[in-house]
Amino acid sequence: MSTGFPRRRLVAGASLVVAALVGTTACGGSGDDNDSKDKGAGFNAALNKVVNASSKKGGTLKFIGKQDFDSLDPQRTYYGMTWDFMRYFTRTLVTYDTKPGNASNKLVGDLATGPAQVSADGKTYTYKLRSGLTWEDGSKLTSADIKYGIERIWATDVITGGPAYIKQTLDPKGEYKGPYKDKTKDKLGLKAIATPDDQTIVFKLPKPNADFEQFLAMPTGAPVKASKDTGAKYTQHPFSSGPYKVQSYDAGKSLTLVRNTAWNKASDPIRPALPDKITVTISANLEENDKKLMEGDYDLDVNGTGMTQSGRITAVEDHRADVDNIQTSFVRYVALVHSAKPLDDVHCRKAVFYATDFAGLQQTRGGVQAGGEIANSVFPKSIPGYSDYDPYGILARKGKPDLTKAKDELKQCGKPSGFSTKITARTNNPSEVDTAEALQEQLAKVGIKIEVDSIDGAQSSSITGSPKVVKARGYGMTMSGWGPDFPTGQGYGQPLFDSRFIFDNGNYNESQIKDPKIDKLFDEAIASTDPAKSTAYYEEMNKQLIDNADWMPFIYEKNVSWRGPRLTNIYSSAAFNGRYDYVSLGVVK
Repeated sequence: MSTGFPRRRLVAGASLVVAALVGTTACGGSGDDNDSKDKGAGFNAALNKVVNASSKKGGTLKFIGKQDFDSLDPQRTYYGMTWDFMRYFTRTLVTYDTKPGNASNKLVGDLATGPAQVSADGKTYTYKLRSGLTWEDGSKLTSADIKYGIERIWATDVITGGPAYIKQTLDPKGEYKGPYKDKTKDKLGLKAIATPDDQTIVFKLPKPNADFEQFLAMPTGAPVKASKDTGAKYTQHPFSSGPYKVQSYDAGKSLTLVRNTAWNKASDPIRPALPDKITVTISANLEENDKKLMEGDYDLDVNGTGMTQSGRITAVEDHRADVDNIQTSFVRYVALVHSAKPLDDVHCRKAVFYATDFAGLQQTRGGVQAGGEIANSVFPKSIPGYSDYDPYGILARKGKPDLTKAKDELKQCGKPSGFSTKITARTNNPSEVDTAEALQEQLAKVGIKIEVDSIDGAQSSSITGSPKVVKARGYGMTMSGWGPDFPTGQGYGQPLFDSRFIFDNGNYNESQIKDPKIDKLFDEAIASTDPAKSTAYYEEMNKQLIDNADWMPFIYEKNVSWRGPRLTNIYSSAAFNGRYDYVSLGVVK
């Protein structure tokens, strides 16, 4: 799908954006904020600080997005933007602090009075709940509700798509079968979690995992009231434990939240709950969405993946004071599917690395300022494990391809004339289809012919996330992006590279990597109590994955994000990969 510009204008458009971002116009004039046509808070005003601080309540906060939430079911969602948004109606034992920048990475008590009391051996986590916790019907929220919600993760035949960290940690042998198959009277038979009373919950780990509290901060750690659980249909109307509740949800079109009058502010120090109503409109017309944002019809892009190329150009030229150029923790990548011949051969995968024009992909995505730096590591720079290891000379050649070496690798894999395969790209992700088409053109120069199959990103967990569907459709490559679930090597890499995280549905190890060395490195890094040793394990993992051409990163993503001038309490949050922290937002009525 085109962004609206013919391909020949991509480079010129990217250059215009870069010029505006660094403080000049295309004609060489000043790019100072005072020269902007509007008088917003200022360029990059929401990086590491709060814009328009206010405690004023009221009004309607209006989101627009190109792509729907993957699921409103807390145990099924795996989209970062959904995790951010879900804090409006879903609470967890601990959550991330509502502060700008890196200060947001601190875990604070949410349903619990504070972080866990952890035993000396690191295997037992005990939480005391706050008083006054309620559901949207006014009933008391208890420790049993939290246990039941977490147990749903085990029901993998019904509850699919979400992260599996808690399940893997508490029950590595998979002995529990989930609440729907639970034979106990109260359906709370998971022995690894105890609820001695309504206000106490205890987790018993088979072995220590220093990231365990990070797992509980994800929506998968949220409570679900058993009597309101509708299984696979729960996404249609989740039962609220937060300050807002779902008034209406039309999947793929719109969502409206209204105040949950049973919510008790005294029990919730995190959420200011400023707007009276929150609306989300889903529209696949990306350029029109950007236009409506700049015209004031909407306040914010709910997807948080940045503006389109045409939107960026207009925004940085005419509304620079309402724009932030955010460095995210996301890596844009191409997963090379090991089960798809001939990509089961390491030399065929290496041929892809050498034939790719990384600088060209960077330009397609908007250049270094609007798109991001060329990636050489599977880990983003913010995660321990990143290194400057560059065996293919990608950075040394400034991202340009080495076609001679690509052809040599093709000979070594028995495909001297190249081969054919398919690549997926999401239509509702800015520039992704354009980037896939650019890669298609690049690889064709060495005889690698790829067919671009455009898919709806909201359906990706059941398409690229299903090894069976991937095989049936003949996919050999998947283009996507990934940010850390939490800021450690485990929180970023385990779903992507650990063979034990390959699932029938909701699979994010899209390359289908089954390498015992990688699995062992995860175990060693997770078990280590020495951060330096843990980092060394992840650096070794990065080397192994790159040497084996398992997974091809190409951009450390930056976004040009619109910050609506009506918004109050807006700031970029490291805990949410650079997106704005939605739960703090208010609006000027």
